[in-house]
Amino acid sequence: LMVGAAILVLDEQDRLLMMRRSDSKCWGIPGGATEPGEIVEEAAKRETLEETNLEIRELSLFGVFSGPELYYKYPNGDEVYNVTIMYVSRDWRGEIRLNDEHTEWHWFSSDQIPEDSSPPIKPILERFKSSFPK
Repeated sequence: LMVGAAILVLDEQDRLLMMRRSDSKCWGIPGGATEPGEIVEEAAKRETLEETNLEIRELSLFGVFSGPELYYKYPNGDEVYNVTIMYVSRDWRGEIRLNDEHTEWHWFSSDQIPEDSSPPIKPILERFKSSFPK
């Protein structure tokens, strides 16, 4: 069981920032596991800064996601059931610079979300599509 925190980073046109993961080659969003004792909102902001170089200011809760759909087997063989606390933010600053976890980035409107998205975020992306229709 892993508790994760992530942010749906949106631009002024409500397009979603997604990055291609270097390990699985799937598209994902900024986020990751919380550290012991870490406040979830701070974990989401920290992971976003580490992965994208964007500083998140204000954010709001988008939802809490769990269940068998969030099971994931990492390329290294680790298996987890994710509980993901998902936020959304349009209030960020900085220029996107990826770390070595990702190879490229792109803004996607809700009707352009790539099919090859990381499996444990697919339920989150489905809710994004219905919440921010194009």
